[in-house]
Amino acid sequence: MSYSIREVTSILEAELHGNVSEDASIDQILIDSRKLLDPASSLFFAIKGERHDAHRFVPDLFEKGLRYFIVSTLPKDLSRFPGAVFMLVEDTLRSLQKLSAWHRKHFHFPVIGITGSNGKTIVKEWLYQLLREDKNIVRSPKSFNSQVGVPLSVWQMKQEHELGIFEAGISKPGEMLNLEKIIMPTIGLITNIGQAHDENFESLTQKVDEKLLLFRNSEVLIYCKDYLMIRDELASMEEGQSLRAFSWSRKTKADLQVGKITRGTADTEIQAVYKNNFIKIKIPFTDEASLENGIHCWAVMLYMGYANELIASRMEFLSPVAMRLELKEGINNCSIINDSYNSDLGSLGIALDFLNQQKQHPRKSLVLSDILQSGKSEHNLYGEVADLLLRKGVNRLIGIGEAISRQSEQFKMETSFYSSTAEFLRHYNNSFFRDETVLLKGARSFGFEDIGKVLQQKAHETVMEVDLGAIVHNLNYYRSKLTPPARLMAMVKAFSYGSGSFEIANVLQFHHVDYLAVAYADEGIELRKAGITVPIMVMNPEEQSYDSMIQFNLEPEIFSFRVLGLFDEAARRNRLLQEGDRKLQIHLKLDTGMHRLGFEEQELNELVVRIKNNKNLCIRSVFSHLAGSDEEEHDPFTHIQIERFARMSTVITSHFDYPILRHILNSAGITRFPNGVFDMVRLGIGLYGIGANEEEQFHLHHVSTLKTTISQIRQIPAGDSIGYSRKGHAEHPMQIATVPIGYADGLSRRLSNGKGKMFVNGKPAPVVGNVCMDMTMIDITNIPANEGDEVIVFGEKFSIQQVARDLGTIPYEVLTNVSRRVKRIYFQD
Repeated sequence: MSYSIREVTSILEAELHGNVSEDASIDQILIDSRKLLDPASSLFFAIKGERHDAHRFVPDLFEKGLRYFIVSTLPKDLSRFPGAVFMLVEDTLRSLQKLSAWHRKHFHFPVIGITGSNGKTIVKEWLYQLLREDKNIVRSPKSFNSQVGVPLSVWQMKQEHELGIFEAGISKPGEMLNLEKIIMPTIGLITNIGQAHDENFESLTQKVDEKLLLFRNSEVLIYCKDYLMIRDELASMEEGQSLRAFSWSRKTKADLQVGKITRGTADTEIQAVYKNNFIKIKIPFTDEASLENGIHCWAVMLYMGYANELIASRMEFLSPVAMRLELKEGINNCSIINDSYNSDLGSLGIALDFLNQQKQHPRKSLVLSDILQSGKSEHNLYGEVADLLLRKGVNRLIGIGEAISRQSEQFKMETSFYSSTAEFLRHYNNSFFRDETVLLKGARSFGFEDIGKVLQQKAHETVMEVDLGAIVHNLNYYRSKLTPPARLMAMVKAFSYGSGSFEIANVLQFHHVDYLAVAYADEGIELRKAGITVPIMVMNPEEQSYDSMIQFNLEPEIFSFRVLGLFDEAARRNRLLQEGDRKLQIHLKLDTGMHRLGFEEQELNELVVRIKNNKNLCIRSVFSHLAGSDEEEHDPFTHIQIERFARMSTVITSHFDYPILRHILNSAGITRFPNGVFDMVRLGIGLYGIGANEEEQFHLHHVSTLKTTISQIRQIPAGDSIGYSRKGHAEHPMQIATVPIGYADGLSRRLSNGKGKMFVNGKPAPVVGNVCMDMTMIDITNIPANEGDEVIVFGEKFSIQQVARDLGTIPYEVLTNVSRRVKRIYFQD
């Protein structure tokens, strides 16, 4: 559906600026400037949040051809935007919600609204799997359940749809009413109530009441009676506000009374009584969360009138839901993005956006299966897909499935088609993919995991998982502490503190950091070769690397007259290779008390004279380093350093007629010393989820998980020794597990002999004997475990800080010690 600009202006009660033609209309709404596809029909909402302000992207979007903007602040000079239309509103987020709510009122098919503390996305995706054969369904992409995600989800509703399934998440009081007006669910489902976001609510009761507001106009609410808080709050609703309920329970009388639950090795049978009849289903999962999610879906389908025989036949084929996109190292210098559990237009668009974030290879390939149960004609569906792939810049498509193969002529790019995954694998050879990024996007039934096994590098059983979404969250947290126009430099030295190289830099570039910093030139060169174009400062420039730094546009830290002279010589040597009279950017390091590197105060006048007389160099920034910004006992000295830096840097900047950035704050300094922001800050360990104190840690998300698997389990008799030098001793009969991680992987030998521990099935398992080069033994005497089980070295439940305490060191050392031979797996929810 499209809406005229005048219609939108009226709906939002906006103040119109610019001339609007009578045929001006939009059918797409945009909140992320990087995801613009069709400028002519898109409307951009410049949302201003606690941690970002999208108004700054208006000029860039205008240059790309977009002409319709919803803003809460007009550009200072409207004449710079000829032909643009600005709709001025008080709050752009509320306007986005208002427009989406108005759009929702045009549709009268059933809508299922889902909320709860856990399981919302799984239940939504399983309901889609169970109902898609009968209904043309529109649903939230991935976990789009926020104040922004919900309106974007509901905007997808079209006349051809027959059922909507949307999830709603809240983090504080006052949010759910906004989402209720947008979703307007006819059928409600609350999955459970837990402790997520407890800090923003006065009580659990307040949180339950807030969530129940989603269903204030629903015809029914489906819920589990075993969550007493939900049951009691429903019962206490005032007269006239009561909500029809459809309940299920394992413990008490309910509409769906669950009885015997029988777990097998790979599936679970659930028996119940419904309308005085004995019924049962079987789901291909055994964990508790899946059982609860499955019963929620069972209850919804029963309420909707489905026969249990049909429900049971479909439940057996429920498939896992991929909650994240994974980026892994592939064969032949390829990067592999694995999103092979579902395939639909909404999730395809999200996966293609993630593909386009990756700049390490210019060539992008997509392996795509048939899209099942879309509700569209085959020709129209793959016409939309073909158009989407062209707009997203996909170079090659490998289509797998009979339907996509029949529509091969619609794809105007390099293509090949196969009727099945098996046929593709029969024709596959090792030269199919080379020096490219490959996205695997397939419906579960096509078994793309077999393709993934072929394309991914054979991995060491020990891996480090890196949550790219957490990186972005932490970046935005620190950004929220800055006041524009303060800039942000992100530290990606030392393999991004052990987290990776271009994978992390890609994310930071995509999210518009102003600068990157590396330790050595070869790190910066690697980033440039991987497509990173953000300015890069090299903190430890070595003489032999100067020519390469100039070639790859890397900017050195200059900390002494010797280094200044050597780099100037290199600049002179390379002058003929430079474009025009371009001066090379340098960064001056001042010593304000750290006494490691830097110019001292008495050297500043000479430094100014030498650079003013230099035709080759230009100062990009002046900076210093704090010695103890994370420790309160050193605060007086930190204030001295900041004052000293202000004085010293002014001596330099006052002598030049061009802008020079000043920066001294590191991660801890950003939150603790706002008076020291100057023009830029340097974000390091905080980006990777390590806070300076408990308060800061509370706001950061966990980034890295180091995990391995059990290679072998064995019984050790009392009195036997274990490991090198017989340092481990079995004082009683023991059961030990050998795991494939050792000091060559970065596991310190200081964790030997019970000093360290790992976690197996949620329980601590002490290290037994000495840590070996490639293996370690752990005590699992009282832990149920099997060979092949996962073992956590550090992660969300056992933090890097705790490992550091066991070692008597700091988190920096733990992170940076993880060997590069340990495969990194990058994922984004």
